[in-house]
Amino acid sequence: MAVNIAPTKSNLMSANSSLEFSKKGFELLDKKRNVLIREMMGLIGRAKDIQDRINSTFTEAYEALEVANMTEGISTVESIAMSVDETEDYEVLLRSVMGVEIPSIKFDKENPQPSYSFYRTNNALDIAVIKFHEVKYLIYELAEVENSVYRLAMEVKKTQKRTNALQNIQIPKFMEIVKYIQDVLEEKEREDFFRLKMVKKKSARKK
Repeated sequence: MAVNIAPTKSNLMSANSSLEFSKKGFELLDKKRNVLIREMMGLIGRAKDIQDRINSTFTEAYEALEVANMTEGISTVESIAMSVDETEDYEVLLRSVMGVEIPSIKFDKENPQPSYSFYRTNNALDIAVIKFHEVKYLIYELAEVENSVYRLAMEVKKTQKRTNALQNIQIPKFMEIVKYIQDVLEEKEREDFFRLKMVKKKSARKK
């Protein structure tokens, strides 16, 4: 890369300052990237665990629901399902991880309150209600974790671009500028020293 800058001491100081600033910026971004990746990997493991629990709980819930549909009738079960209130028992908060805001869903686990008469229903429906209630809380957890992983992944991607730009473009560029100016200044000093030496020799011959 051709260096288009005047080889002066002030430019050398400026380039050295920019080089140090770029190196510190790279170190900070590299640490941030590592923390974000560590946080994200922990959440990915947790997401897999929650997803497995959702799958097994859903299976149990649907098995109980099938039995309830066969014994109670689909219209009865559907009527009971429509009587369940829309849930609003959660609150979405935000917490910061290295400047990245990720969601934290707050809720209290409570036992389901039946909205139907025990006289007209059986145990299979109770099991289905309990299992779907459990799935609801697992979905809260999974939504929190998956959204957090997405936000962290986006930030890791942006941080990676910045560290690459510093590592592969900015730092090499300032290193080259510093080396160019140092080489030119050293050559100039050698020329000045040689010129001074020649002047002294000529002066000595005249005497």
